[in-house]
Amino acid sequence: MGLIVQKYGGTSVADLARIQNVAKRITKAYDNGNNVVVIVSAMSGVTDGLIDMAKNITESPEKRELDVLLATGEQTTAALLAMTLKAMNYPALSLLGYQAEVLTDCAFGNARILDIGTSRIKDLVEQHNIVVVAGFQGIDQNGNITTLGRGGSDTSAVAIAAALSADICEIYTDVDGIYTADPNICKKARKIGMLSYDEMLNMASLGAKVLQIRSVGFAKKYNVPIHVRSSFTEEEGTMVVNENAGMERLVVSAVTHDKDQARITLKKVPDQPGIAAKIFTPIADAGVVVDMIVQNTRAEGHTDLTFTVPKSNFKTALDIERRVAAEISAEDVLADKNIAKVSVVGVGMRNHSGVASKMFNTLARENINIMMISTSEIRISCIIEEKYTELAVRVLHTAFGLDKEE
Repeated sequence: MGLIVQKYGGTSVADLARIQNVAKRITKAYDNGNNVVVIVSAMSGVTDGLIDMAKNITESPEKRELDVLLATGEQTTAALLAMTLKAMNYPALSLLGYQAEVLTDCAFGNARILDIGTSRIKDLVEQHNIVVVAGFQGIDQNGNITTLGRGGSDTSAVAIAAALSADICEIYTDVDGIYTADPNICKKARKIGMLSYDEMLNMASLGAKVLQIRSVGFAKKYNVPIHVRSSFTEEEGTMVVNENAGMERLVVSAVTHDKDQARITLKKVPDQPGIAAKIFTPIADAGVVVDMIVQNTRAEGHTDLTFTVPKSNFKTALDIERRVAAEISAEDVLADKNIAKVSVVGVGMRNHSGVASKMFNTLARENINIMMISTSEIRISCIIEEKYTELAVRVLHTAFGLDKEE
């Protein structure tokens, strides 16, 4: 008998028929002799609907109350699923985040898990109950309901799996695994059987949206095997595990893209100690995440500094940098929202030369200009014009031998 944690996303529980389908999948695992703990998201569209209602009251809902409101989405799903299981004559009990002892910090809307008390869940599992936990939510040290941000149910699932020392965490979604590229734009993309945590962390940070990046970080830290699979088929999905000698040694495992990027450049910045801190400290204080940074030294003691931010933070960052530019006597501030990031990722890159050269030459043959470059041990990212994104993904996918056989 094993302990399985299953997580079902919003599309998997979008209506009562799909909740019944999920219940059948859960009972199959239970009937095979496993203990099962289930984490659920809100039904598809519910969270957005709740946000819209709040914004009809005020353009800037108070974050504490918004968390109280949004937590009801997962509460509804958990209760409906537990009812469905009980109607099928299976022992089931739903728990909200605070009842499952998910303790978080006080960052409403984007809280981070500090600890999970496992005693109540373990007691219920030992009594052979199927425990259904509302994902995406927890409680802070002051007793306030908190939410974990978009994709937070993935984080809930992996964190609970880690706390319970589960044998596996199954993430059920509307896709049947993780692909070598987005199959919507690259028809030759193929499903990957196994990925390392590091590869998945990079893919999640570079635009792949199948798994939330914080959940992968938890999985790596606590060595929780993740199986990403579809709730609509019985096919095997993609395993995300520790890197091991048995893994396929492709130089590049996947090509990712991210159109949620904007670029800001400060021209002729004084090349002096402390200037970079003056540029980026106000950005950090505003909660804006900076991704790529490139500095080009110019003559006469000046430099150009370029960085990227999410498009959702573009206006905030641009307003800040215009003020900063005046304070540090920079010549100008330039901005561009029509960009995208394309990346190649693979643990095999550690032991192979020529990956960057092949990437740059492949893009050059298509007359795709590279504006910025960022690298790590297992990935290379380029900023290009947004209109070339799909073409870049397809030609890189082919160049690195990732196309599936026709």
